[in-house]
Amino acid sequence: MALQLQNPILKWIEYRLPVFSTIDHMVGSGYPTPKNLNYLWNFGSLAGIVLVVQIVTGIVLAMHYTPHTSLAFDSVEHIMRDVNYGWLMRYLHANGASMFFVVVYIHIFRGLYYGSYKTPRELLWFIGIIILLAMMATAFMGYVLPWGQMSFWGATVITNLFSAFPFIGDPIVTWLWGGFAVDNPTLNRFFSLHFLLPFVIVGLVMLHLLALHQHGSNNPLGVEKKGPQDTIPFHPYYTVKDLFGLGVFLIFFAYWVFFNPNYLGHPDNYIPANPLVTPAHIVPEWYFLPFYAILRAVPDKLGGVLLMFGAILILFLLPWLDTSRVKSSRFRPIYKQFYWVFVLACIGLLWAGGQPPEGLPLYLSRVCTVYYFAHFLVVMPLVGWFERPRPLPASISEPVLGGGKLPAGAAARGTH
Repeated sequence: MALQLQNPILKWIEYRLPVFSTIDHMVGSGYPTPKNLNYLWNFGSLAGIVLVVQIVTGIVLAMHYTPHTSLAFDSVEHIMRDVNYGWLMRYLHANGASMFFVVVYIHIFRGLYYGSYKTPRELLWFIGIIILLAMMATAFMGYVLPWGQMSFWGATVITNLFSAFPFIGDPIVTWLWGGFAVDNPTLNRFFSLHFLLPFVIVGLVMLHLLALHQHGSNNPLGVEKKGPQDTIPFHPYYTVKDLFGLGVFLIFFAYWVFFNPNYLGHPDNYIPANPLVTPAHIVPEWYFLPFYAILRAVPDKLGGVLLMFGAILILFLLPWLDTSRVKSSRFRPIYKQFYWVFVLACIGLLWAGGQPPEGLPLYLSRVCTVYYFAHFLVVMPLVGWFERPRPLPASISEPVLGGGKLPAGAAARGTH
């Protein structure tokens, strides 16, 4: 149904630039959506909102930040102490990065549970993983900008990982550094890329949305829409649902910003960078800890680096590694159990990555790393072959309407 505009000014604009009908088609009443989406589908829109918060606060912070090794740390303190509401912008931006990863990780785990990477949504999944990689690069470079101890040494350790690659490793490290050590050229190029990449992410998000609207959202049943009876307009049903989810999320976000703003950071980053003093325990931000644990689980440097990057790149192979024709884990009793073991393995890696690489944390990181890759390379293909899924509903409407059966009285009334 075409969008009907009553305001003459809006009609004049729409005739020349169909912006309102495009918005209506993307997120309005013109976008038919499966009628059974639950609150886990809120996290896509939440990720978009947090991205906007990050871009706006980042632009404000860039107005007052100085990307120079002699001035960067002091410029951050200047923002905190002297700029009007600078403390709020900085805490929104720093904790917003953590919130961004929280909602995106939940978004990804939801996709894994409900099979959102399967036909016909493979490209949608691929673009999402590329967005994750761009987020990681942006967050890593942003962590370097305050130029505290953990910023400097984190940059030194992570960029040095590329030296593990034979032949091309050392030139890559030299290019990243802009010289022969982490210094002023490194900080300058990291600041430039940290400012640029969020706009690249915006472009990727647009592609993500375009791919999403090609075949519509997946749903908890993993059953494709059979017709209008399986859908409802996105607005107002899911806009209201998203607004409620946003309200709950903002309460959670506000707690970290106003009551615990430094908890998710590292105290050593409030010490100016000193190349002559190495921190006792160098750790990245919490959202990198699972991959850091995988890196340290392997005694060989090159092997650790390959597994760390492989932990993300393997996600591109999921449409082919998962041999089951059933999308949703709701109907896969065996795979569902392995899925929750996988979640526990990721939590174990998260904890082990923040501990010194010795004793129990090292042992746990190795066990969890083995299962992480075994889940994709062994469990998914094998379970898909021998598992007998539960019967799928004939349509989305069938379970939504209580099995598709009307009460006896209603059925009788319907015959008149």
